[in-house]
Amino acid sequence: MTFKPLILVPFLATPAFAGSLDQAAPEPAPAAPVVPVTTPATGDWTGPSVGVQLGYGSADADGPADDSEEGALYGVRAFYDHDFGNWVAGGGLQYDGADIDLGDAGNVDGIAKLGGRVGYDMGRTMIYGSGGYAHASTDGGALDAGSSDGYYVGIGAETYVTDNVTVSGELNYNEFEDFDANDLKVGATTATVGLNYRF
Repeated sequence: MTFKPLILVPFLATPAFAGSLDQAAPEPAPAAPVVPVTTPATGDWTGPSVGVQLGYGSADADGPADDSEEGALYGVRAFYDHDFGNWVAGGGLQYDGADIDLGDAGNVDGIAKLGGRVGYDMGRTMIYGSGGYAHASTDGGALDAGSSDGYYVGIGAETYVTDNVTVSGELNYNEFEDFDANDLKVGATTATVGLNYRF
């Protein structure tokens, strides 16, 4: 009986190791960089606002005074709007001082407006249509035209430049035919840009 096979048993039972016992663990794969998700900035149009505006107007008188002239405008405005999501509705007051000479009809020295607007909310920009009551006053002139009630219709846009400040632009058509001078009718087209503070 031989004992040689028994001598090999401890070596056969020992697991074989390939390489060094101190082999380093593999390094983990680098994590993908986290990219922040940006959401488009939006504006909330609900609330009051006040502003100033500058612009240009062209007035055309028909009837006893047949004249057409142009001149600068400067004014103030105050609005209140409510944001319904995609749509914005509001109303407000505007007053533009002017000095547009209409010959015998005198000078158009001011246009006041009270009306509403309905706009589409594009986030930080709103485009809108507006309309309402308007009142024009004149000064001087052989006709002593006085003042007249009327109406206005227009389009405009307003956009945020900071969290509380917006810039705006409007194009309006105004019509007046109730002056003290009979048959005098004045149509005025005005274009203005404004700077507004929203509360």
